[in-house]
Amino acid sequence: MFMHSDQIVLTPQTAARLIEDQFPHWAGLPLVPVLPGGTVNAVFLLGDDLVARFPLQPADPQAALLVLEGEAAAARELAGRTRFATPEPVAIGAPGEGYPMPWSVQTRLPGTPADRVDAGSGTDFALDLAEFVRGVRAIDTRGRVFRGQGRGGRIADHDAWVRTCLERSEGLLDVPRLRRLWEGRLRDLPRGSDPDVMSHGDLMPGNLLVREGRLVGVVDVGGLGAADPALDLLCAWDVLEEGPRAVFREALGVGDAEWERGRAWAFEQALGLVWYYRESNPPMSRIGRRTLRWILESEG
Repeated sequence: MFMHSDQIVLTPQTAARLIEDQFPHWAGLPLVPVLPGGTVNAVFLLGDDLVARFPLQPADPQAALLVLEGEAAAARELAGRTRFATPEPVAIGAPGEGYPMPWSVQTRLPGTPADRVDAGSGTDFALDLAEFVRGVRAIDTRGRVFRGQGRGGRIADHDAWVRTCLERSEGLLDVPRLRRLWEGRLRDLPRGSDPDVMSHGDLMPGNLLVREGRLVGVVDVGGLGAADPALDLLCAWDVLEEGPRAVFREALGVGDAEWERGRAWAFEQALGLVWYYRESNPPMSRIGRRTLRWILESEG
């Protein structure tokens, strides 16, 4: 089942042909689809050391190329800035027969995504996650500020989207309670005076790689950029249980206002996951449900 109404059809055979035509030195390497894959990319393991990523939704190819080049630049900026592995860009492919978009190849990282293991109950994992966030925040913004798209600016700017999600969630969630929380506590939280810091931007469980209960790598790093310091705190609600969540907060020294904004960013993200991926990506929908449950439980 497709995750998006306009999703591009990409078969493994087409992906293999694109690789063979444009990068013949990789022809013949095993090409294995990652299932379930990403929400915005079809992902294939290419040999032992590489990952090929193909955007799932159509866009202007030149604009999409600029996005991929920006993601590659972000990956290069983050590489080596923490002790945790992050993917490094290797190549950008062009549109070809059977596929209308540019695509990318990057290094493959070891570890198991945190949505497939019980990582959120571990204190060591929480401390690792705090260390990663602290390391990303230490990167110089070089004068950059939030670019005005997606999460990371003013929470209230997402009110229309949240209202849509609440309407779509009737019969799936306790919408009256969620609406009261959004309108009464979260929507109008002030941004505060803290300057933007560098943020990963999408520390979802599927982007956190785990080995033996410890964080060993972080993927999907192309969104690295300046944003509200609270943005990367959403991982506390996406993946960490109550005890480790408190450890994570203490390790970062997060104050009440910033912590509450992090909860609001997690709420906004999770609410969309539940209904949008209910049928097309049930594991992602379940992540959203769990995050919302943890947020509501924190209300007492």
